[in-house]
Amino acid sequence: MSGLWSGLAIGFITEYYTSNRFSPVQGLVESCRMGAAPNIILGLALGYMSTIAPICLIAVTIWISFTFAGMYGIALAAIGMLGCLPVALAIDGYGPIADNAGGISEMSGLDADVRTNTDKLDAAGNTTAAIGKGFAIGSACLVSLALFGAYIVRVSEAQDSENKTYSVNVLQPTCFAGLILGAMIPYAFSAMTMAAVGEAANEMIAEIKSQFIKIKQGEPADPDRCVAISTKASLKKMIAPGALVIFTPVTVGLLFSKNALNGLLAGIIVSGIQIAFSFSNTGGAWDNAKKSIEAGTYRSAVP
Repeated sequence: MSGLWSGLAIGFITEYYTSNRFSPVQGLVESCRMGAAPNIILGLALGYMSTIAPICLIAVTIWISFTFAGMYGIALAAIGMLGCLPVALAIDGYGPIADNAGGISEMSGLDADVRTNTDKLDAAGNTTAAIGKGFAIGSACLVSLALFGAYIVRVSEAQDSENKTYSVNVLQPTCFAGLILGAMIPYAFSAMTMAAVGEAANEMIAEIKSQFIKIKQGEPADPDRCVAISTKASLKKMIAPGALVIFTPVTVGLLFSKNALNGLLAGIIVSGIQIAFSFSNTGGAWDNAKKSIEAGTYRSAVP
């Protein structure tokens, strides 16, 4: 029950921070009067601020579920939050479907009103997608904590077989070093994926510019080339981030100790949940701010 109710509350909070009907996104729209820099600063601040309430809800959920049923209760709370997964996935696909419909209507030469209507649907889809991500992020935190607890139990059983007791102590230097290293991993992963997107975008823009020149000279456009750039980048440039996630725990556990791995896993969970909520809500808010401006909600003070 705690997982269900906290998931519902996280959805409402996500809607507040990402929907263009509420003041956070409206503030981003207004900030564009002074240029891109204020919009970027306020967008990042919005994302950081949006982590407070969901993190508090997840903390309460963990406390309640652990009090009543231990680590097993946390796993049940994750299942409770994932109980809404079919609905979350359905609303997560709403935005891309509306966006693609708008792109098809524009390329097909339909009336401008069609694109205007699909943009409104896409703006709603941005909010629903962010809500779906909120459910996924919250449940991922609970599942990660349950798996971490299972790992600690397994290590404890191994120690018991040797007539030794085992406990996690973050004040131990090795464990604390792993904690700091683990908190860095989500940032490294994010940097690698963002760099991959930036490099692919640069290549895409260069290709589009070259095709515009060819189109002016009477040659036909080649959309397959753009699709190939995106496909190649999505596969090739995700190798390094995937390797980081897979091999870092194995390397730390083998080269150092179980204590370092304890800290690593805990640091990844604590840091990853923060950056996930922040980036998800910032992106949704920026996207809806853009839709509001394109729809005519915003009128620049600069002629």
